[in-house]
Amino acid sequence: MKARPALRVDAVLVQAVIAGALSFAHLHDLADAAGQDGWKAWAYPISVDLLLVAAWRRLRSEGPSRLAWCWFVIALFASLGANVATAGFLDLAHPPAWLRFGIAGWPALAFLGGTLLAHSTGDRVPVPPAPATPAPDVEPDITPDPMPEPAPLASVEDTPALAPAAEPALAPQVPAALVDHARKVADDHHARTGSRIDTDTLRARLGVPPQLADAIAAQLA
Repeated sequence: MKARPALRVDAVLVQAVIAGALSFAHLHDLADAAGQDGWKAWAYPISVDLLLVAAWRRLRSEGPSRLAWCWFVIALFASLGANVATAGFLDLAHPPAWLRFGIAGWPALAFLGGTLLAHSTGDRVPVPPAPATPAPDVEPDITPDPMPEPAPLASVEDTPALAPAAEPALAPQVPAALVDHARKVADDHHARTGSRIDTDTLRARLGVPPQLADAIAAQLA
């Protein structure tokens, strides 16, 4: 039988658990000192930590975002502020009015940040619609011909001229702003993965039609 691997303790994980527990306790103590007793004092550190995790997850999944960075800094400031405030810089027996005001207003602020992070989408450059290729106006003749008669041989003059071949559809025009945005997306993909971005990934990141994605990829090549 194969021996089971021994349990290895990750020092970084242990450090993160200790730091999180201390920050959690400081937020609870600060909320309790500001008049939020009982279960409400325990809800404040949970709210701060969840907002911090939601903002960090948004940054990890969608890349740099001003919205995610804004709420990440707000949650980090709330956590660090609680750690500093409970270190003796404030008289928690007689908390100042601005501290009570900030603690009382935090639930609404956290609700707004969580809603924006969960339901807002990243800013995208508007993409012009691709030019549609007009369909030929041909009406099929469905009237049956019971007894087709042999047609006489036509002379050269009676032979109808062939219709000119349809010109190939022109490639869509790509705005310069969209090309610049696509180049930033491609550079970010190359920096994170070490490989050039393919057309399917570029189309998914930009949210553009396949024809327009091919035209953009040709300009980035």
